[in-house]
Amino acid sequence: MHAYQLFQQKQYAEAAKEAKAIAANDAGNAEAWKLAGFSEFYLKQYDEASEDLQKALDLQRKANQEDSHTVDALAESYTLSEKYDRALPLLVAVTTRAGATPDSTFLYYRGIAEFKTGKTAEAERSFNEAIKANPKHTPSLVYLGQIALARKDLDTAISMLNRATTNDPRQAPAWFLLTSAYLRRATSSTDEAKASADYLGAVRTGEALTRLRSDEEALGLYARALIGAQQYARAATALERVAASDNVQGITLYLLGLSYSRANNFPKAIAALERAIVKTPNDTNAYRELGYDYEKSKLYPKAFATYEKALKVAPDDADFKEGLERMRPFAKS
Repeated sequence: MHAYQLFQQKQYAEAAKEAKAIAANDAGNAEAWKLAGFSEFYLKQYDEASEDLQKALDLQRKANQEDSHTVDALAESYTLSEKYDRALPLLVAVTTRAGATPDSTFLYYRGIAEFKTGKTAEAERSFNEAIKANPKHTPSLVYLGQIALARKDLDTAISMLNRATTNDPRQAPAWFLLTSAYLRRATSSTDEAKASADYLGAVRTGEALTRLRSDEEALGLYARALIGAQQYARAATALERVAASDNVQGITLYLLGLSYSRANNFPKAIAALERAIVKTPNDTNAYRELGYDYEKSKLYPKAFATYEKALKVAPDDADFKEGLERMRPFAKS
């Protein structure tokens, strides 16, 4: 078959075209569908590959001649085309095949398919099996960290994600999740020394994250770590990179204002917080910090007006009520 010669020569587009032409004239030709599917797979045309490999497999099964290579390629094609419900039964077959050596890639694919179809416990087992087969399988470690983080098992999450980032320092998702895990463990800790250590851990991992990603979400997470570690000036510097954008989120401006406020740079804190409230007019934290900064700047009428607005958002807030009464004598100043 000339199409097969083209495939062997890695002329995949030509091989696929010829194989499809053969299959069009002979729809029962399993080898033609298989060759078309494999060619499309190598072209990273996973949707087309899965369609043609499924036709090949159906014909093979009809003739009682199922080919493991076709099953493997179809399972991978379904996974890579995100058809996880179709991929899963094939992946289970591949990874439980009699006499097969555990393959970390297919175990990982099985874990993804299980995770994406809501079978989290099964996914965790699959990712652990992938790690057993290959202790340096970084994507499986990242998923294990994500699963542990979701169930609030912060120690396991940090352990898995540290392993992932050690294996592959270019894994931005792992650095992001690891920074989040350190922050969550710090904020939930009742031990001040341990919390401080975790905030510093979050600063370290946040630095690594922002070397790979400089978007608002990544810089915001890094800033939270710096604020937790009381490195307020550094937090403000990190956030200034994205704060100039008209599309900046209110939470980013709040964090910027908080950073400047804690660094006693009240004019810049006020500027950021005023913008934050325009973006997120129901953010009580932004009102609270802005009122404080106005008071520290002796802008008492503005502080009074801020507490008035804040009480419309949170009518029962004791701090806002107290602030309003404290500023009342200056309301018309």
